[in-house]
Amino acid sequence: MSKDLVKKVFDKETTRREFLKLTGKGIAGFAVTSSILSMFGFGEEAMAATALPEGLLVVDRSKCTGCQRCEITCTLQNDGKIQPFISRIKVSENYNFGTSGPKMNYQYEDGQMGNLKMAPVTCKQCREPFCANACPKNAIIADPNTGARVVVKDKCVGCGTCAEACPWSLPTIDPETNKATKCVTCGACVKACPTKALSIISWEDISKAHFFSKR
Repeated sequence: MSKDLVKKVFDKETTRREFLKLTGKGIAGFAVTSSILSMFGFGEEAMAATALPEGLLVVDRSKCTGCQRCEITCTLQNDGKIQPFISRIKVSENYNFGTSGPKMNYQYEDGQMGNLKMAPVTCKQCREPFCANACPKNAIIADPNTGARVVVKDKCVGCGTCAEACPWSLPTIDPETNKATKCVTCGACVKACPTKALSIISWEDISKAHFFSKR
């Protein structure tokens, strides 16, 4: 294998761009093959939920108990208080009926009232961010170090346009500060999960797994 090929295969930014192109929609929510996920110890219930600048945030729903410690840790880390409503990772609002809400056949759907499968979700870090494009104050920008879209508190006026523009309604307005909150990819939720239901797989590791799975 040539040095140029090795560099390309293991290059984090190249790998991330290639995976984002595969979505076809330009967003960072897509599936990774079960064979690759199995290499990292994930079972059939695993799903790759979000592409972060440093890798994929993978949710293993077979391990998530809905304890909401990720939400507690998120707000303690970023806001200095426990307030799940403004958490950047959402579990409690999907606790009973999953992400799609109540349905007639709810007993067969996600959530505590159905099949007991939890559905943690967080910012997709879209290539073309709906929230940032809609913000009238240009208060959502790409962090120069991580590439994650973050809220500039001094510019945010709490109008809620970002939350309305987001297809998943993930940005949240803090009623105490009147500022928007959204994921900054700090990884606090992953570290706090007691069942290891949340994991971040680096782009280098995904690249290696993908390369060797094709050999």
